[in-house]
Amino acid sequence: MECSMLSVKTDNGCHSRSDQKKRDFVSERAKIIPPSGIRRFFDLAGQMENVISLGVGEPDYSTPWHICDAAITSIEQGHTAYTSNTGMESLRNELHRFLQEYYQLDYNPSNEMIITTGVSEGLDIVIRAVVNPGDEVLVVDPSYVSYSPCVTMAGGIPVPVPCTEKDRFRLTPDVLMEHITPQSKVLVLNFPNNPTGGVMRREDLEAVADIAIDHDLLILSDEVYAELTYEGHHIATASIDGLWERTITLSGFSKAFAMTGWRLGYVCAPPELTAAVLKIHQYVMLSAPTMSQYAALEALKHGEDAMRDMVREYHLRRNLFVDGLNRIGLTCHTPEGAFYAFPSVKGTGLTDYEFAERLITEAGVAVVPGSVFGSGGIGHIRCSYAVSRQELSEAIRRMDDFIRSLP
Repeated sequence: MECSMLSVKTDNGCHSRSDQKKRDFVSERAKIIPPSGIRRFFDLAGQMENVISLGVGEPDYSTPWHICDAAITSIEQGHTAYTSNTGMESLRNELHRFLQEYYQLDYNPSNEMIITTGVSEGLDIVIRAVVNPGDEVLVVDPSYVSYSPCVTMAGGIPVPVPCTEKDRFRLTPDVLMEHITPQSKVLVLNFPNNPTGGVMRREDLEAVADIAIDHDLLILSDEVYAELTYEGHHIATASIDGLWERTITLSGFSKAFAMTGWRLGYVCAPPELTAAVLKIHQYVMLSAPTMSQYAALEALKHGEDAMRDMVREYHLRRNLFVDGLNRIGLTCHTPEGAFYAFPSVKGTGLTDYEFAERLITEAGVAVVPGSVFGSGGIGHIRCSYAVSRQELSEAIRRMDDFIRSLP
């Protein structure tokens, strides 16, 4: 008896190859990390009509045309090859000027900077460069959804460190101390914070610095929302006395310059740490997109006025939206950075997940449950106010009607 090519012959006849037992090819680490809770609600909003989406964290502004034009010109002039692994020298030099002028950070462009494919790549390669299996990584909670999964995939153990509403979602030294063990190696900071909009003042960072030095912790500071600070000026973690040599700074161009789709970020660190991160970057990415680098160079040279205009507008929207949330009974602290409000929904009788699901299906407003950002977000929802003032006002009206309809 002949078997088809799609079958295998055994003593009992022909059997489909699909019947053969195969091993489980998915790694245990991939199994245990959860899918992104943000994308679920983003995808749901995309399937519905007349939805006001407050779910995705990106500017509603288009990239300024002069930045786009710089990328187009680079293509027209044939600048389409790989750059140096660390990024274009001209971009690193301009970034050095920007960081020094705005944040009093002094990184050598030749061996203390890497241009990455977004902050997300920077986060991944940094964690892989510094975390050994079994290392504990302290992660502020709530915070961006990628931190803990990246730690897990590197074999580390993420340890949430709560930042609570009563502390304006800042990291306090007492709470940090409660979570440090002999296995603690890295502290991940994210300020201005996604999802809460919390910021760390100089005195807050100085208190953290004392603990980091005493316990010999490395700090990974994601400061991608630095330019979106509304009260005062952003204080860079690495600018605090004693922290430069034990801090890796992550940031990028997505938020401040409305360049989310260009996928460009950077890592800045002392040279021995930069060298370790660069080795991984060389293998997994080679170099960041060349055209995006030319666009970023133009953004740093001539994009600061547009950036400041955008920040002023978000400041106005923040005030409008937070006032509206409090007026309809969703208690909300005033976020001092980023473009998110993080109101409490505990008074509605619904969980944050139930509230978000019903709000989109019954009122056509998409938000993200706070619990996807960690246990510290339970009972809250994240709302991006990076939409027009008209849409924010309409969202408040719909949310008010929805809350009034609850029993």
